[in-house]
Order: sequence, then C-alpha cells, then structure tokens
Amino acid sequence: MTNFFRTLGCFGALAVCSAGLLPAKAASEGQPPDAGQVMISVARLLEQGHFRRSPLSDEISGRLLRTYLENLDYNRLYFTQADVDLFEGKYATELDDYILLGNPKPAYEIQAVYAKRVEDRVAWIKEHLPKLESPAPAGATVELSRQKSPWPKDAAEADRLWENRLRNELLQEKLDESAVDPPLTVVERRYRQVLRNLHGLDREDILNGFLSALAYVYDPHSEYLGPSELENFEIGMKLSLVGIGAVLRSEDGYARIMDLVAGGPAQVDGRLKVGDRISAVAQGDGEFVDVVDMKLDKVVEMIRGGKGTRVRLQVLGASGGDPAQRRVIDLVRDEIKLKDQEARAEVIDRKRADGRSERLGWITLPSFYADLNRTRGRESTSTTRDVSRLLARLKQEGIQGLVIDLRRNGGGSLEEAVNLTGLFIRSGPVVQAKDSGGDIKVSRDGNPTIAYEGPMVVLTSRLSASASEIFAGALQDYGRAVIVGDESTFGKGTVQTMLELARFLPPIGGDPQKAGALKLTIQQFYRVSGDSTQLRGVLSDIRLPSLTDNPEVGEAAMKHPLPFDEVQALRVDPIGETPLPIQELQRLSEERVRKSREFRYVLEDIQRLKERLALNTLPLDEAARRQQRDEDKKRREQRNAERKAAKPPEEKIYALTLDNVEKPELQLASEIEALKPKPTPEPGKGAEDEPEEEQPTYDAERVEALNIVSDLATLLRTARTASRNR
Repeated sequence: MTNFFRTLGCFGALAVCSAGLLPAKAASEGQPPDAGQVMISVARLLEQGHFRRSPLSDEISGRLLRTYLENLDYNRLYFTQADVDLFEGKYATELDDYILLGNPKPAYEIQAVYAKRVEDRVAWIKEHLPKLESPAPAGATVELSRQKSPWPKDAAEADRLWENRLRNELLQEKLDESAVDPPLTVVERRYRQVLRNLHGLDREDILNGFLSALAYVYDPHSEYLGPSELENFEIGMKLSLVGIGAVLRSEDGYARIMDLVAGGPAQVDGRLKVGDRISAVAQGDGEFVDVVDMKLDKVVEMIRGGKGTRVRLQVLGASGGDPAQRRVIDLVRDEIKLKDQEARAEVIDRKRADGRSERLGWITLPSFYADLNRTRGRESTSTTRDVSRLLARLKQEGIQGLVIDLRRNGGGSLEEAVNLTGLFIRSGPVVQAKDSGGDIKVSRDGNPTIAYEGPMVVLTSRLSASASEIFAGALQDYGRAVIVGDESTFGKGTVQTMLELARFLPPIGGDPQKAGALKLTIQQFYRVSGDSTQLRGVLSDIRLPSLTDNPEVGEAAMKHPLPFDEVQALRVDPIGETPLPIQELQRLSEERVRKSREFRYVLEDIQRLKERLALNTLPLDEAARRQQRDEDKKRREQRNAERKAAKPPEEKIYALTLDNVEKPELQLASEIEALKPKPTPEPGKGAEDEPEEEQPTYDAERVEALNIVSDLATLLRTARTASRNR
C-alpha cells in the first residue's frame, strides 16, 4: 500500500469516527449524498491516486466534454454540430473548475439538451415513420456505424440521416422471417422504449454517467460505479446474490421475466413463468409499490433483499389480457449461485488420426472470480479452489493432456490469477506490479506443490484480458504451457482497486453508503520477462483463424490507454526436462488448419466481415437486401449439409461441474444437457416456430486446441523416451 492510500485509509477512518458524534438525524439514512461532495471526492481520488497522477486541467476538461457527449449520443444522431459547438464554447476549458467546486450543473444542462433532442426526435419519428415504409430512392444506403462520423450540421441533415436509419430498421423487420408483429409496430415500440428509458433517469443516474466519463479520460478501466452498479460488480466477482432467481428485461414499461435461474426460489416455487410481467412489488406484508415505467435497476433493487425475507410480486400474464387479472406471488429470498459463471471441466475420450485412443481434459474458466468481501472463518468463493477440485478429478480420470479455455475470460481478481498460476509451477515469481512512484512489487507463488504436471495448452482470444493475461503470460514465460488462439490477447496491463466513496465523504448531507465507488487504476503489471501486457497482450505460440482476431478489439483500440513499457526481467527456472516443441507443434497445426473445412469457413467469414466493416454501409433496396439474406441463408444451409454428411468425430464428452465433481460415476455431457429445464417459448411463438432439427455446431478452435495438446503429449513422451535411451 502506498503512502497515499494509507492517508486515504486514515481519512476514511476519521470520517466514520466523526459520524458517531453527530445527532442521529444528521446522516440522512437512505438519501443519496450531496452530488457536489461525491464529485469532489472522485476528482481528488483521480488526481492523487490514479497511476497517471494528473491534476484536473483544461486538457482533461476538453477530453471529458467529448467523452460525455459521445457516451450520450454514441452514434452522433441526436446532437447537431451546433449543439456541440455551443457546449465546446461554454465548457471545453471549464469543466475542471466546476468539478473541483463540486458543481454538477454542466452534467445536468447537457443531459437536459440531450433529453430535449431525443423527445423531439421521437415525436418526429412518430409523425414520419409511416411514410418511410415506401421504397427508398434508388441507390440509397444507410451508414452502419457513425461513431467516427461528424455530427449532423443541422436539423435538416439529421432528418436525412434518420430517414435512412428508420428505413433500414423497417426493412430489417420486414426481412425477419421469425417476426410476429408488423415492422411499423416493432419500430414504434422500440422508440417508445427509448423515451421511457430516458424519462426513467434521475439526477443520480446523470451524475453517474458524468463521473464515469471523467474516470474514463484517465484510462479506459477507471470507472465510477453507483450503488447498484457496485452491487452488480460484487455479485459478478463472488458469483452469488440474494433474491428470487429471475432474469428481467424492461419491455413496454414492465419488468418482464426472461429466464428463471435453476434452483432459485422462483423456479422451485413454479408459479412465476417466463414472459410474466411484474406490475408491483411489496416487502413482506407491506403495501405494494407500482413499478410500471420504473427503471429496471430500481425494480431489481426492490426484488433483491436479505436472505430469508419475503417479497410479494403483483404479476400479469405474458399475453396481456385484462389488467385486473393480476396474480400475487409471494416468495422467500435465498442465496443464488451463478452456476453458469463457475469453472467447469470435461473429460474427453477420443480417437486420434492414427487410430489410438486418448483421454484429454478441458477446463472452461469464464472469469477469475473471488469474494472481495470474504469473512474470516467462512469458505469464500475462489477460482483457485474450484479449479483445484476439477483438476483432482481430471487427474483421477487419467487425462493425458489439458486445455484451459480463457477465450471469453475478461479477467477478475489479481490474487486469484497468481494463485491459479501456482497450481502449475513449483514456486517462483508470477507477476510484477509498478505503482505511480516507480516502486515494483513482485507477487510470487510460494507453494512448491504442483496440482497438474502434464502437457498443457491455454486457449486465448482478443477477449482474454487482465488476470487472464497474467496467467497465460506467466505459464508462457515458465515454458509450462503452449498459448494457442488469436494473434494476441486483449492488452490490458493495468491493476485497479475498488474504493468505496463512503470512506472519503464528510459525515453530513445524505447516506454515504449510497455514494458508490471508484474503480481506480493504481498500478501497471509486468510479466516475469519484464514485458508489460499493456497494448500488446500475450502473443500466441500458435495462431488460429478466428472471428475475434480483430485489431478493433482490445486495449489498443480504446481511447486514453496507458502506454506500453518494460521493467527488469526476473530470473525463472523453466519447467520440464526439455523446452516445449513449439516449432513442430506449429508445423503440425498449420498443416491441419490448411486442410480443415471449418477453418476454411472461418477464413471466408473473416474476409466477408472485413469487407462489410470497411464498407460500413448497407443498401436500402429491398431486392438487394433480400438477395444478401438469401445468400447468407444458402451458405449456412450448405455448410450444415456438409457437416451432416461428414463422419462425426469418435469421442465421448463427460461433463464435470462443482456439483458433480465428487460423484463416483462420470456423466455424459449430453445427458446433463437433456436434464436442464427447457426455456419457455416466447409469447406469440409456438412449436411450429421452432426449427425442425437442431443444426450441427462446430468449434474449430476447440478441436484444434485438443489436437495440439495431443501432439504435445506425444512429442514430450517421445523426447523423454529418447532422453532415457541415450
């Protein structure tokens, strides 16, 4: 901990102690704290605690204004250039002064102009939309992404942009073969929802957006989180929440049930159905509060609560009908584990190309989760503990090689990344972290025990970030695993800490617990090789064709990233008797990829995607779009026919979860999938709308990763035999 954070800790402690000396009514429990105090606290933390150590300035003010405008109107469709010029003239060099004075007026003023532009545009849409169902003029196109385009210079130019945008939306709905409602109805409803969402914002939401933009201009991973966002962040880290286990979506003013979590109170009770709409919520025996047109996060906040407490829901059926025909459902809240985000594994029995049988292991790790508020004496959520259990069973089953899949792993706990690395190396440094003063701290694995010593591949993508990059980079530096996947990982080489603002606010003017938190970048991390992963990521030893391998994805494509740099390398002892045979593995993989039907499909799709992104337009001619849709459909059907005609791989896949990892018998993944509750069809769709037969799916990267780890096992075995025979 730096001196700065020790100072912050002392200030926070003083604030808490002082609160006890005030009359009880001084702290307005339940009321949000003063916006100005929150703003000043966030600004001071960024100035003094961020890795950059940059004071607020006119330059930061200008960047903040641009970021705030782009966040509000990311496709540059509502504001005009005249609006932007007005804001630039008024605030481009002044926002820093407003912030340090604790005056949020610019945030509210800009939001008010934005709200007026949206209201005017939705009224315009209501008037003009029916006329836009007629065919578009010859040669008309729509711009797909306007994030790099100029703002429309005036209302007339904005009208022309909107005409093409709306024609495109109507055409998309017309070409959707699964659509239930007419295109006009769908698009009208969409913009009614836009207006409803806008009107659901309160001053806290506006301040949240402004402070998030302020944090972003320091770097893309510093972030202000309001109370509900902080709660959701903690839920995502510890993979559990207390509630009823319902997934909600805002639709036509109602909170609609989209899914029920297996084993949650709502699913076990059985009365709440997918598609039901919640119209009111009551706590225990209290009065119902109407939630129609209420912001979704506020509805969610009312439904969540303490374990063992009661909540009553007033519910309307999925298909509308008489609003008087409401049902009241009372449920007892309970802790719900987010099982789909836990580590899971597979035992894969398959035949090699030479006909030999082999057994391989696969671990999918969605994130590096951990309970950040763990209580002493209580077993807390831990990625490392969960993976240890899975590894023990995989070893028991006699796997000959292991793949760890991090393709969708955006990171998480730094401590868990270090601890997980320790399962695969004897001991030694894992990662270096440098603070803004240049001090470097080395995080080490001190446990010489190895949980798994066999052949190993780590499968990554451009979406593998942060803690994933620490783990993959360390195993690569130790020569412990072969890194396979996209050209590189995301390229996030920074460390954040979560600072709850209640510690830094004066004990007056509202409930400090509702001040939210600042996720603040305080360090940059480096591999034991001395390289940072910042901007560059972890380069794959073996690169595979992939749709995610896009330079527009990753840290280098974001605004305001920290620069790449290096520190001194640390000495590490490579693992294994012989170096990993990377070149031979590359040769074998390239040969398979060249012959692979599935990778040919991927390469075709990559080329088509590049062309469409470069063009950034779509024709508004119905015949041309219908032809494009039909060609895409024909291509999919042809590929599926080829897949069905091909000989299926000879393999059996057994699924291991944290629930069944200790059971004596392995369970086939297909059997477990068949036991899962089937989702209820959406209202308006019946059995006749479902596809007649499930289409075959194929994960080319997965198959090739298994081939690579199989090759690795064979080559290492051959090298060991040759070494013994010398």
